[in-house]
Amino acid sequence: MPHRYFTRELSGGQAALTGSDAHHLANVMRARLGEEVVLCGPDGLEYTGTVTAILPGRVEFSVNEGAPSKAEPAVAATLFVGYPKQGKLDEIIRHSVELGVQEIIPFFSRYCVATPKKEEAKNERYNRIAAEAAKQAGRAVIPHVAMPLENFSAVCRALGDYDKALFFYEGGGTSLREVLAPGSVQRLALITGSEGGFSAEEADAAAQAGAVTVGLGPRILRCETAPLAALTAAMLLTGNLE
Repeated sequence: MPHRYFTRELSGGQAALTGSDAHHLANVMRARLGEEVVLCGPDGLEYTGTVTAILPGRVEFSVNEGAPSKAEPAVAATLFVGYPKQGKLDEIIRHSVELGVQEIIPFFSRYCVATPKKEEAKNERYNRIAAEAAKQAGRAVIPHVAMPLENFSAVCRALGDYDKALFFYEGGGTSLREVLAPGSVQRLALITGSEGGFSAEEADAAAQAGAVTVGLGPRILRCETAPLAALTAAMLLTGNLE
């Protein structure tokens, strides 16, 4: 299978890789002229790139016409995840990218155990994790990991950007099968909590912001399990895991 790379330098039938990706292809993979790779452009399409030049710090390609990726779901799902402790967010990011998430937005809420610390540096690492997972999973886009929102009110203010928002509450709610179906939504927000869950006031605030309160069955899931279960269920019910 051809190696996969992401580039923003792609136009007019030509493309290029620079930096670490160029080094990896040229020096680690020992690419040769005429070799083909998969290039994913900023338009979310996949291209077959044929190596035309290998230069110091730069590899150039000719590319064919781009095509939509079968790995990209029809629903753009954003995961709002309560900030967990002890590196659990790394695994949430990695696995949710594999499952098809478009964006991950951590947030701090009333019962979060974790507290903000060096978030700018962490965010750089989180986005590297997302990029690595996207390559491994054969994605055509790199999902974005946003800087964490400072409180749950900020989450509620963001929900107006979505066609539908689902608030996953340990107290249960509407059945997911009643609110999701193939083709029913294009931009979907999924909201799951941290180790401490949500307060009753936060649940009320989510409902007032237009979110539909839903559950994930009769068992209480860990904070690192719930977002992946929610995303998997959403992908299945919207027809993106067939």
